[in-house]
Amino acid sequence: MMIALVLLVAVALLTLVHWYVWRRTVRDVAAPGSAWRRIGTGLLVVLPLLSLGALIGGRALPLAVERWLAWPGYLWLAVLLYLVLALLAGEVLRPLLLRAGRRPAPQPEAVAVAAGAPAGAAAAEPAADPSAVPSAGVDRPADGPADPSRRLLVARGVAVAAGATAAAVVGNGAYGVLRGPRLKHVTVPLAKLPRQAHGYRIAVVSDIHLGPILGRAHTQRIVDTINGVQPDLITIVGDLVDGTVADLGPAAEPLARLRARDGAYFVTGNHEYFSGAAPWVEFVRELGVHPLENARTELAHFDLAGVNDIAGTAEGQGPDYDRALGDRDTRRAAVLMAHQPVAVHEAVRRGVDLQLSGHTHGGQLWPGNHLAALANPTVAGLERYGDTQLYVTRGAGAWGPPVRVGAPSDITVVTLSSRQA
Repeated sequence: MMIALVLLVAVALLTLVHWYVWRRTVRDVAAPGSAWRRIGTGLLVVLPLLSLGALIGGRALPLAVERWLAWPGYLWLAVLLYLVLALLAGEVLRPLLLRAGRRPAPQPEAVAVAAGAPAGAAAAEPAADPSAVPSAGVDRPADGPADPSRRLLVARGVAVAAGATAAAVVGNGAYGVLRGPRLKHVTVPLAKLPRQAHGYRIAVVSDIHLGPILGRAHTQRIVDTINGVQPDLITIVGDLVDGTVADLGPAAEPLARLRARDGAYFVTGNHEYFSGAAPWVEFVRELGVHPLENARTELAHFDLAGVNDIAGTAEGQGPDYDRALGDRDTRRAAVLMAHQPVAVHEAVRRGVDLQLSGHTHGGQLWPGNHLAALANPTVAGLERYGDTQLYVTRGAGAWGPPVRVGAPSDITVVTLSSRQA
């Protein structure tokens, strides 16, 4: 019942938003029966249906069909967000633009002169019948209704400006995703790290989101970028895929070419459980990437632990911090891989020195970062919680729209620093 109510509210809200966009970009700017009126109305019916198909298609449609829905459907959601924001900004400007083109109301003397009366006559002897003063050549007063032609001009100007702004923002954001993530470098001092490990480099990548839009070429760009910096260790911190091994296994295969002295490790994210986590864990193992399912491995200079994502709890595969971190030598530094930043509260209780997370995408689409901050202790970057430091990468891909605004994708090289060095 609750799910049905939420869906009903979401559909109603989406319908209202599309009606508003139709009103401002179609009804207000095009005459009934015009070509744009027909085309615009048609687009604002078809595009939301494509978006709906893209959102639910992964559970019901073959990947080849889903791709045809995903590109226009997801991109429209991003365009819709910034189109609405631009149109709302236009609501503020609209009255100013309507007022700007009108002249001040004429003074009585000016009206009298325009009517052929001597200057000052109107002031001395007001006309008994105001309608007797000719109105030809006199502009409408500034506080009167705007000329319909000017209203149309302003409506079209606001609509075009809003559309151009949305297209530019989304186009730039899509280019940033499709060209691949950029490298980011962060230095993290660890009190327990021995001098010999000073300068140890960990490549952190998360939220790759292979699916109907991002595929094998995206994976290869990530692998090339990571191998290019020759890290000591590679950590893949969840949300690798949005689909099944059968559909997306070939897209993930370039991960087999990842190279690091101490290997590559993987923990599940919430999206793995939407797609079937167990097959993916086995598949990445076959690619030479080591899954850490509530497990720990002792590297030369610190312990590397990993926990399953919280989403696995419903399947009896949730995080088990005692299993991953219990009975370890607490004199050694501990690095924890956990997809969601909220795991930091458990990490603090268990004396973890550094937690590596993703999940937030840095908000992905501004102002989404403000919403992400409501559910996550850290949205992006490095922060300290007691004796535990938390680093959250913005991720290397994108979920839904292949667009990022204000939160560029990244692969982070975390350089560990020893205080004994």
